[in-house]
Amino acid sequence: MHLFETLKQRVTTIAQGEGLSVGLDRIAVETPRDPTHGDLATNAAMVLAKPAKRNPRELGEIIAARLVEDPLVAGASVAGPGFVNITIAPEAGAKVVKAALDGAAFTRLAETDAPQKVNVEYVSANPTGPLHVGHARGAVVGDALANVLALRGHAVTREYYINDAGSQVDALARSAFLRYREALGETIEIPSGLYPGDYLVPVGEALAREHGEALRDMAEEAWLPIVREVSIAAMMAAVREDLDVLQIRHEVFFSERSLQVPTDIVAATIQRLEGEGLIYQGVLPRPKGQADDWEDREQTLFRSTQYGDDIDRALKKSDGSYTYFASDIAYHDDKIQRGFDRLIDVLGADHGGYVKRMTAAVAALSHEKVQLDCLLCQLVKLYRAGEPVKMSKRAGDFVTLRDVVDEVGADPVRFMMLYRKSDAPLDFDFAKVTEQSRDNPVFYVQYAHARCASAKRQAVEALGADVLDDLSEAAAEQLVDAGEKALIILLAQWPQVLAAAADSAEPHRVAFYLHELASALHTQWNRGKDDTALRFVNAEARDLTRARLALVEAVQAVLRTGLSALGVSAPSEMR
Repeated sequence: MHLFETLKQRVTTIAQGEGLSVGLDRIAVETPRDPTHGDLATNAAMVLAKPAKRNPRELGEIIAARLVEDPLVAGASVAGPGFVNITIAPEAGAKVVKAALDGAAFTRLAETDAPQKVNVEYVSANPTGPLHVGHARGAVVGDALANVLALRGHAVTREYYINDAGSQVDALARSAFLRYREALGETIEIPSGLYPGDYLVPVGEALAREHGEALRDMAEEAWLPIVREVSIAAMMAAVREDLDVLQIRHEVFFSERSLQVPTDIVAATIQRLEGEGLIYQGVLPRPKGQADDWEDREQTLFRSTQYGDDIDRALKKSDGSYTYFASDIAYHDDKIQRGFDRLIDVLGADHGGYVKRMTAAVAALSHEKVQLDCLLCQLVKLYRAGEPVKMSKRAGDFVTLRDVVDEVGADPVRFMMLYRKSDAPLDFDFAKVTEQSRDNPVFYVQYAHARCASAKRQAVEALGADVLDDLSEAAAEQLVDAGEKALIILLAQWPQVLAAAADSAEPHRVAFYLHELASALHTQWNRGKDDTALRFVNAEARDLTRARLALVEAVQAVLRTGLSALGVSAPSEMR
């Protein structure tokens, strides 16, 4: 049973019985901020009263009076300007526990009635070196979001855009060529503008083994494409290996170069937009502050202001080649042509200026039928016991994703990258994310799952293995303690939380929810230490113990499902 949706439907039925029809879609059933006001609350009286020209408190009294006739409701009262506070009956709590016992089926209550084909593009780092810790955040956010969207019932494609065109890959090839010469015995010096990290040493050695001294005798225009291909392939293999340590895998790796070779898809896309009157020749106004890169010349421009952007955007550079934005337009058009209903780009914090122009482009390309969401992932600052972490020698100038995962493990990295909203800066302390304390969120949530398993083991020791048989038949109506009810209300929120996380593209909501659920479980466990009557396992009260074990099993099922959505393990014991 989806408690919130069930009660929302019953409130809607009451309203319709009163002849009300305007505002029904705005009715919400939620948990009140102050738990002393009740288990749930609805805004129905306030959103329905104004269009019906009725007094909201009087309407609230009618709704409350009708609600208490429902077997799921133990009490209802009107507060403030017309909120109806609801106390659920033990029968409702028992239904929630029974539904949550099957974690998969309970999660399916979050499935949408309007599934979409969704493309989530994330990481998409230039293939010029190892992934750094900033990429880790985008990788985890994108992967968890894809999981959440799939649980919501959408068909999700996980995609990586390989930036294998342009000057940065030429710089990579020149850097690898120097390592090739080094492998042949030369003493080299990496000049400014190239990549100094040791990660290119194996690429140079591989080139030397395969080509001997042949490349050294060639002109640059001859060896550059050869070295570029080998370097990109090596870097992408390393990227896949780095992502694999976080259990992140993409279904599609899309090459930027494929947009121009062998067919110039970029030109064709721009030509099509031109035919729709969205491309013109013009001069952009000088930006405030007279930016150094401003060009006072006639340019090929896209009418992005027609779709909400601040200024129109240039599509060609002064040398006649296309801008990165032009390639991005063609790439997103390719996604649209593949039939996606919703596009999600997970981007680094430095891409803030990209959002409006790309949103405008997708609106133009799809005739405003395809939704684009851009998630910005802010920087990650690394500390060890409060002290900033030094740079990685292997990478040359940054800390790699692999460095972090090798030191603390995948679970702390994944959970902590999601325990802040993606557009908020994140401080990651190696010491704190590995300590076993309530101050470490990932430990706190995993420990709650392990405690659930421990409670079941204790019950078997005290009452025999059959105490766990068919807990769906346990008399969960007995769960009337305040702490037990708090757990039940939190359990009931899971489908709602999952749906909201998917619809808003905010996977951190799942991490926050799991921490809150874990906290309620730990609180009730600790109350049992002080009051033996509240313990989950009571050898003198078998039926009550079975009811509480059903609650424990339900909490464990939701914790396990939620952690899985985040890509985090759910251990049965903490060592």
